[in-house]
Amino acid sequence: MLNYFLIFLLSLCPTLVFAADESVFKAIDLTQHTVGYIALISFVGAYFLAITEEITELRKSKPMVFAASIIWLAIAGFYVSLGTQEQAGIAFRASLEGYAELFLFIMVSMTYLNAMEDRGVFENLRVWLLSKNFTYRQLFWITGIQAFFISSVCNNLTTALLMGSVILAMGKNNRNFVTLACINVVVAANAGGSFSPFGDITTLLVWQKGIVPFADFFSLLLPAIVNFALPAAIMCFWIPKERPDAVDEIQEIKRGGITIIVLFLLTIVTATCFENFFSLPPAAGMMLGLTYLQFFSFYLQKTNKNDDTQSIQHAVNLEEPLYSIDTKHTEEEFDVFKKVANLEWDTLLFFYGVMVSVSGLSFIGYLDLTSHYLYGENDPTIANILVGIASAFVDNGTIMLAVLTMAPDISQGQWLLVTLTAGVGGSLLAVGSAAGVGLMGQAKGIYTFTSHLKWTPVIALGYVASILLHFAMNGRYF
Repeated sequence: MLNYFLIFLLSLCPTLVFAADESVFKAIDLTQHTVGYIALISFVGAYFLAITEEITELRKSKPMVFAASIIWLAIAGFYVSLGTQEQAGIAFRASLEGYAELFLFIMVSMTYLNAMEDRGVFENLRVWLLSKNFTYRQLFWITGIQAFFISSVCNNLTTALLMGSVILAMGKNNRNFVTLACINVVVAANAGGSFSPFGDITTLLVWQKGIVPFADFFSLLLPAIVNFALPAAIMCFWIPKERPDAVDEIQEIKRGGITIIVLFLLTIVTATCFENFFSLPPAAGMMLGLTYLQFFSFYLQKTNKNDDTQSIQHAVNLEEPLYSIDTKHTEEEFDVFKKVANLEWDTLLFFYGVMVSVSGLSFIGYLDLTSHYLYGENDPTIANILVGIASAFVDNGTIMLAVLTMAPDISQGQWLLVTLTAGVGGSLLAVGSAAGVGLMGQAKGIYTFTSHLKWTPVIALGYVASILLHFAMNGRYF
């Protein structure tokens, strides 16, 4: 990712920036120093607490942010003792800037998604599916296909929970259908995010790094489809042929809902244009897109004759206090920031901890050692396949961030391969992605780690097939 802090210094004093840049890349190897051991133990301990969040009930952001602070405090203390504390400061600011771009991008996406949820867009989709009286097999494919394409613009957790609510409503009398449909949705949501630059944290990180051009990500579309469709075609034979009871409900999209969808698509186009035509970070385009929603919310507020659209103003008005209370509308208002505080902010802070911690481990020298072992002593293809398998155990965003920080000298085809494998590798286990973890909580006792594990060989078949298809289709990139 471009180091805009150093570019700013360059505009002031070119010699200073080259010296600073040199200091970043000639950091002292501390892998066998007490500082390195402290950093490694802090990161591993924090990550263990993060992945056991469901057991400990400790929000995953807390240990990760603490670990990031300890790691950089140890690094800074060492460099202060040498009288060269500026090196640690410049390196930390570089990692902080990388997180800031990711934060702004995701924040705008979350705001749009919450605004659409408030307008009843997702609820309308759910009710429409429930009212069509589809068979279980039809619903299995419909929810999977929708999860695949929705996750190309929404995060896989939101997509999985949306489809999960439909599956639970339709399959309340058929436990086997719910289990298989949830597995299918997890695979589809992870696959759908792997070919879109803004569909998953892995693709977003690679895109913002500037390694793969925007349009080239879509060369992974067919491999992603195979990754989802092959396991689904096999699991489909175990889906009952019965038809669940239809539900007669009416759920209209509230005023402005369709316009917000259009504005969200326009925002994505804006972010793409900023990156492709102006060499500006996609986050800058997303922030412009946020103003589309803010101006539209102002229009909704001024043209509304009752109070039910006040909520959209709260979803996007960044100038109001975070927890302001209006006693007149306390019962009617929907404050999206309160919902974000309960889930999304924890995720955003978790990624802060991960990104800053990984940059600290890289500064110490651990990622150079890992890169040498992984990419120096193995064929890049084998290394990237192993990265995908590792993403079933470790968060794929963390894995991809580590690979990007290692900066291996590999072809664009290999970068596309690791983007694919890191994105879909989390489907191998229920705990390998946010989509799987979320659905396990939503369908407790029905969709479980064990029930997903039974179908891991089938999912692995799709994993291998998608890799082979990538080599067959995208040989020009190698």
